[in-house]
Amino acid sequence: MSTLPAEALTAGVPVGQAREEEPDAAPLAPRARLFPALGAVYRAQLSRARVARIPLLFVATFQSIGIMVLMRGVVDGGSEARAVVAGSSVLVVAFVALNLLAQYFGQLRASGGLDHYATLPVPPAAVVLGAAGAYASFTVPGTVVTAVAGSVLFGLPLGHLWILAAVVPLSGAALAGLGAALGLLAPRQELATLLGQLGMSAALLLGVLPAERLPTPIGWARDLLPSTYGVEALARTFDGHPDWTAVCLDLAVCGAVGVVSLAIATWAYRRAAVR
Repeated sequence: MSTLPAEALTAGVPVGQAREEEPDAAPLAPRARLFPALGAVYRAQLSRARVARIPLLFVATFQSIGIMVLMRGVVDGGSEARAVVAGSSVLVVAFVALNLLAQYFGQLRASGGLDHYATLPVPPAAVVLGAAGAYASFTVPGTVVTAVAGSVLFGLPLGHLWILAAVVPLSGAALAGLGAALGLLAPRQELATLLGQLGMSAALLLGVLPAERLPTPIGWARDLLPSTYGVEALARTFDGHPDWTAVCLDLAVCGAVGVVSLAIATWAYRRAAVR
């Protein structure tokens, strides 16, 4: 005597008929491609940052301008003035792209917000790159205002400030990748905030102060900071006759560091999303 499945006994129909009436499983939606998903995340993050981060952008800009005003009483001109203006300009990028992004991903991980992204058919790289790109783009107005104000304050030429079109995205990518990695790898939200603040402080101390005045061990640490090469590239363009080969080399190093830091941030996102 054959035994029928419980579903067929309950329905009072033969096994074959019960199987025929079972609906087919709905197919899963295809996984979103990288660039369309990246564009969607970028627009969403940029809209969110525009509303929530504008006051902090003013703080970052005024902070950098205030630092230049203070340094004006110590530095007269020359290479030191170029270093101060370049470092203060890139500091705006560090404040937003490194500090705030570390806090954002730390908060997202602590509140379970990563679970929302994990349920979407969105590649992890799109989430990291979209958020990093939005935060880096958000720094453009403050960086331009700081660079112009510093150039006027120290009497530096304004003719080559177009280089900010390369310095901001490359420095922003490197610092945003670092900030995202710190926020995703930190075991607690408070630690992510602390690491973001320490990173911004390092960008302040090692980027704004002239390199020739730093002790040798501190100079080595400066070389390891991703934003250093963006600062050097911008500072070189304030010369009367810039060494464009050195500028391009600094930008290339900054871009390579950005690729590595964003790759680490993507790995950190995958690691945090599956926990």
